[in-house]
Amino acid sequence: MKQYHFDEVIERHATSSVKYDQLKEVFGSDDLLPLWVADMDFRTPDFIVDALRKRCAHEVFGYTFASDDYYNSILAWLDYKYGWRVERDWISYIPGIVKGISFVVDCFSNEGDKIIIQPPVYHPFRLIPEGMGREVVYNPLRLTQDGYEMDFEQLETLVDEKCKIFILCSPHNPGGIVWPKETLMRLADFCHKHHILVISDEIHAEMTFPGNKHIPFSALSEAAAANSISFMAPSKTFNIAGIVSSYAVVPDPAVREKFFAYLHARELNAGTIFAYEATIAAYTYGAEWLQQMRQYVMRNVDYVDEYLQKHIPQIKVYRPQASFLLWLDCHGLGMKQEALVAFFIQKAKLALNDGSMFGTEGEGFMRMNIGCPRSVIDKALQQLEKAVADLG
Repeated sequence: MKQYHFDEVIERHATSSVKYDQLKEVFGSDDLLPLWVADMDFRTPDFIVDALRKRCAHEVFGYTFASDDYYNSILAWLDYKYGWRVERDWISYIPGIVKGISFVVDCFSNEGDKIIIQPPVYHPFRLIPEGMGREVVYNPLRLTQDGYEMDFEQLETLVDEKCKIFILCSPHNPGGIVWPKETLMRLADFCHKHHILVISDEIHAEMTFPGNKHIPFSALSEAAAANSISFMAPSKTFNIAGIVSSYAVVPDPAVREKFFAYLHARELNAGTIFAYEATIAAYTYGAEWLQQMRQYVMRNVDYVDEYLQKHIPQIKVYRPQASFLLWLDCHGLGMKQEALVAFFIQKAKLALNDGSMFGTEGEGFMRMNIGCPRSVIDKALQQLEKAVADLG
């Protein structure tokens, strides 16, 4: 069995990297340790790089299409990961999950219709509908001692005939929650009853940690399958976000016919050579790499949690059940959000995501990307510890 190494520090500056080369533009300073944008600093696995090199060696990059190998790799992967038997015609390439959400909003709702989201949550869930003239209505997650849970009582109070779409984050970003089956079933039944289409963003699903089980929303039940679109991708898992390798899975014939016709009419279902090749390689050869990468990230979670408890108890980690993102509760520092963000940038010299970008429910929080070598995390924590100590 090949052993992969995740301790290597790879220089990413001057590669048009959002995470590194836009620090000055986004944070006002380029001397920060970047722990924000949700891509990893690990080397993209060799089997994907080799597949792309092999395709490049052909030296002709004409029009391409999704081959049998492409579809079969997805079908086999979904069966292997989730025991989900998907049919080929349920699948369509999409040029990014955020774009895919906008396509669904455009296809299945009109200006003035309502879109339901659950803050604190990935900010495009709000920005996309707002930018398209829809009304965003909020079903905030309820924070308990054990973490976040859905508030179905509040959800009942806000639904009316103008609510057309529910955008679900599963696993949840930024909370790292792998939703229990019972919760998802309740949501599926509720949305089916009220004729609300569910968009399920499952981009972090493949990074669910052992001991937790991700269930694709569209695989839950007949009610869920009849009323949902699941968006998935190898991009977060195998660190190929720049290749754009997302796809939609739509079991229901009526929903599928309408959505796929929308994509086809605009040629939004046409992938690139490298998206197809990378997906095939990832899903054909990626199981062992994924297992080792998850173990490394899980150890990073342990390291950050233990370090904060010992050295910076003012900051608490909500331990994720999936992904390489940590939701840090910084209320113990006693700062308002603007001061908190400035503290991380100016004093700790760290670039993290401002918790309030995920909704007002994220005030007092920061999101930290730990998909990087341990040495980088250790440096970041030392800088943070010194900055907190200097507060007096």
